[in-house]
Amino acid sequence: MKGAAVIGLGNIADRHRCNLKKLYPGIKIYAMSASGRSINRQISDCDQLVNHIDELLHVVEMAIIASPATLHAEHALPFMKAGIPVLIEKPVVASTSDAEKLLEASVQLDAVVAVGYCLRYLPSAIILKKILEKEKAGAIFNAFIEIGQFLPDWRTSKNYKKSVSANKFLGGGALLELSHELDYSRWFFGELDVCHAIVRNSNTLNIDVEDIADIVAISKNKTIINIHLDFLQKKAVRKCCFLGTDGRVEWDLINNEVKIISKSEEVIVYSEPKYDKNNMYIDMIRDFDNYIHARKNRCIKLADAVQTIKLVNQIKKMAQ
Repeated sequence: MKGAAVIGLGNIADRHRCNLKKLYPGIKIYAMSASGRSINRQISDCDQLVNHIDELLHVVEMAIIASPATLHAEHALPFMKAGIPVLIEKPVVASTSDAEKLLEASVQLDAVVAVGYCLRYLPSAIILKKILEKEKAGAIFNAFIEIGQFLPDWRTSKNYKKSVSANKFLGGGALLELSHELDYSRWFFGELDVCHAIVRNSNTLNIDVEDIADIVAISKNKTIINIHLDFLQKKAVRKCCFLGTDGRVEWDLINNEVKIISKSEEVIVYSEPKYDKNNMYIDMIRDFDNYIHARKNRCIKLADAVQTIKLVNQIKKMAQ
């Protein structure tokens, strides 16, 4: 690969540029700010800064969209129309109208588009999915999913109130920013129907988006899924518990560990707490390269990611 574009200059964009350099020695990386404004500072792992997407359409073979979610459709469509494969950071968009616009365009253009739900590449997630599919703990009655982390601690180098996560206009809020949990819930159990939802702003962070969400949903196989998302917990937590007919499965995403607990024993199926989580992003780009070249892959396709946006909207309607 000779050239790639990364749209956006935030932390995730920095990561993608660095990883592209690792994966493709000699590649030329083009960067653009989400707004297209001129940048006077030096950008890491960047060979050329541009101010408009039109400057990129004849020089790159891949584009990564890492701008705020409200701008994803605007930034992705020109590349799609030019026949350039696009990897869009999660959430794919912030509204159903943008989702429908992208999906319609991708079908008409037969575009190669994937979405960056990197947790599906976490080794413990892959192992857990196999455990659930093989019913190692029996049929699953209930799933309890929890993520919480204090928003001001996410990116200590900047004021959290100015971050994408904290701003409705940029597609922030717990439901969209923590939509990994909604994505992998669908990955494990299929499409979900929301039975109950409470979406709140605690008013403790002085932001204009929800910082707590509690959801009860049901799968087609009648598994009841309880999901809790928040921006408030001082010590980060990210874990799941699955209650089955033959035992319980516990998944600790922070420590990258999976265990199965039955009446007679507790077995650690997988544990790699020192796993370098950047490898998820590396594997995701490698997989996207497979998709580009029509090789076997497990990329999260656009239609799949759009279902997560529809689930977010279902949750919001239920909460109202």
